Amino acid sequence: MTAQATNAAAAEQRVFHLAEAEDHDHAGGNGATILGFWIYLMSDALIFAALFATFGVLSASYAGGPAPREIFELPLVALNTALLLISSLTFGFGMIEMEAGRARGTQLWLVVTALFGAAFVGIELYEFASLFAEGATPQRSAFLSAFFTLVSTHGLHVTFGLIWIVTMLVQIGQRGLVIENRRRLLCLSMFWHFLDIIWIGVFTFVYLFGVLR
Repeated sequence: MTAQATNAAAAEQRVFHLAEAEDHDHAGGNGATILGFWIYLMSDALIFAALFATFGVLSASYAGGPAPREIFELPLVALNTALLLISSLTFGFGMIEMEAGRARGTQLWLVVTALFGAAFVGIELYEFASLFAEGATPQRSAFLSAFFTLVSTHGLHVTFGLIWIVTMLVQIGQRGLVIENRRRLLCLSMFWHFLDIIWIGVFTFVYLFGVLR
């Protein structure tokens, strides 16, 4: 009996150490992933900074074409801004559900977030179509070239975010809230909030200042 108890205790000790090592590996992988994603976000921020700087230089180069106050519809852009900001809030609710371990609740809020994001992209496409119909195309002036480049780059990022959300919905449905999915959701959350911050800059610097100039 003593030998068996000793062997059982030794086995339990080995299991404990293996579990502890596994937790350590997960934590290290999680930290490395988050750090790598932060580096990506910083590089993306540099791209947007360059686009903002380019727009700032070219924002008054109308070349005889329309000025911002002649083509921008601030109420529509304000609605679009509200949609994206609300989507950031709903994503936050999804993260709360994730922390509570509720997969269904997490999926529900991700779906709501995706709907708001899709509405944002839809309104942006409508705005672009309206500008094209008025002849305000990227070839019309340097101002419009810079405008379309900046805004469409942000829109492409939102579209990528929507694809990422759909991917996460599938992965959560298949595997639940395992540690890998939690890590991916955390990165997606940072990405989505980053896009909100960028859009606030676009709304203020491009649309609002453009109309008030």
